[in-house]
Amino acid sequence: MSRRSSLRPAASGLLMLLALVFLAAGMSRLGLGVVVGFAADTEIQDPAAQETSDRDPADLFASLRAREARLEQAEAEFDARLSILNETEAALRRQMQELIAAEERLSQTLRLTETVAEDDLSRLTSVFENMKPQQAANLFATMDIEFAAGFIARLRPETAAEIMAGLDPVLGYAISAVLAGRHASIPRD
Repeated sequence: MSRRSSLRPAASGLLMLLALVFLAAGMSRLGLGVVVGFAADTEIQDPAAQETSDRDPADLFASLRAREARLEQAEAEFDARLSILNETEAALRRQMQELIAAEERLSQTLRLTETVAEDDLSRLTSVFENMKPQQAANLFATMDIEFAAGFIARLRPETAAEIMAGLDPVLGYAISAVLAGRHASIPRD
């Protein structure tokens, strides 16, 4: 599995989680505003004041007008909050699109980097194959064992054999051990 394909599901999941967190935060703010509005409308009044038969119609009308004004104000506040929520949601969608575009650019860059790195390794392997075996062996003797083993594995078998034959036996054994153990940790089932 390439590095790109292992990063893509994790990044996509992270982006989705981030979007859900922003959506939940916005919805909770909206919900709190509605609860406050309903609480203001349902003020507990004195039972004696609730009797409409004893109230003057003008007082009742004024009370209804005041309640209507409070409802209109609450509705305006609700509309303002809804507008802010819609703007926030639109901004979040833009940011999500920007993140997706950035992820795609990063993915393309990683693919390009992998291709260029592989081209460089192939070119260097070709250089080693075209060297005289003893010259290549002298060069491999100065390399880190794991680095040398990586190139030996990429060489044609006959070229690798000639280079390994030119190495100090202890170094040749160490490179062989690294090559033999490279895939030992991979499950066999």
